[in-house]
Amino acid sequence: TITSNHWVTAWAGLEINTLAIIPLISKSHHPRAIEAATKYFLTQATASALMLFSSMTNAWSSGQWDITQLTNPPSCLLLTAAIAIKLGLTPFHFWFPEVLQGSSLTTALLLSTAMKFPPTTILLLTSHSLNPTLLSTMAIMSIALGGWMGLNQTQTRKILAFSSISHLGWMTIIITYNPKLTLLTFYLYSLMTTSIFLSMNSTNTLKLSTLMTSWTKAPMLNTTLMLTLLSLAGLPPLTGFLPKWLIIQELTKQEMTTTATIISMLSLLGLFFYLRLTYCSTITLPPNSSNKMKQWSIKKPVNTLTPTL
Repeated sequence: TITSNHWVTAWAGLEINTLAIIPLISKSHHPRAIEAATKYFLTQATASALMLFSSMTNAWSSGQWDITQLTNPPSCLLLTAAIAIKLGLTPFHFWFPEVLQGSSLTTALLLSTAMKFPPTTILLLTSHSLNPTLLSTMAIMSIALGGWMGLNQTQTRKILAFSSISHLGWMTIIITYNPKLTLLTFYLYSLMTTSIFLSMNSTNTLKLSTLMTSWTKAPMLNTTLMLTLLSLAGLPPLTGFLPKWLIIQELTKQEMTTTATIISMLSLLGLFFYLRLTYCSTITLPPNSSNKMKQWSIKKPVNTLTPTL
């Protein structure tokens, strides 16, 4: 997909990609995994069909099958929708958290990083033809939704899914103005997410409650996890701050200060759940759900009255 110039070869690459990951999702034979594989197949097949339809419409009007020669406006809209479904951008994000929740941590890692690369490449190649207003709107919605929906999650895979949706928003908002920044954001996001998924996989952390006790298994690993989570949140001294800073700077140069302000404010939502994950991974005493711990603090009433005979 990445190296092709012809629409049909790019489409064939995406299809092979989809069919290759389905056995990995459904490997565990759990009903949840089968459901995730079915959802993934249906959404990706729809997106691929839309993409093929878009390229055929463009070829019909312009006689060009070259990816960079996308000139037909309806084709541009169809392609934007197709790539948004492929990537899981809002409002086509519903499948992504569900599929990640039904997969193992290693498959979820592949879905969050490697599987996002071919659609991102197509978006980069066609970025000059796409509607910047539409892309910006979808990007802002993705950043907002990724932040809001991640707040009430307790499953680590779902939290990372919404984190992925939020980061995709950051990548999409800058793609028409500076595509190199999109690639930089994608590379750094992939690096940090890989680190988080592998750390969680080694301690088998699937829920926040297991994350609280994981420090006993691997204290050093948890320190790495804490720093990577804070980096993903975009806190200044760490790597994750660099792409966000550059994106905000580029948007300001393009006289989109309001957009830059909105997305930086919305990233605070993400910061909240990253901090919660960090707190859970470094806490030394997990909160106990029972009242046994509290019994020592409840003093029994002492009977000071002397019994009368």
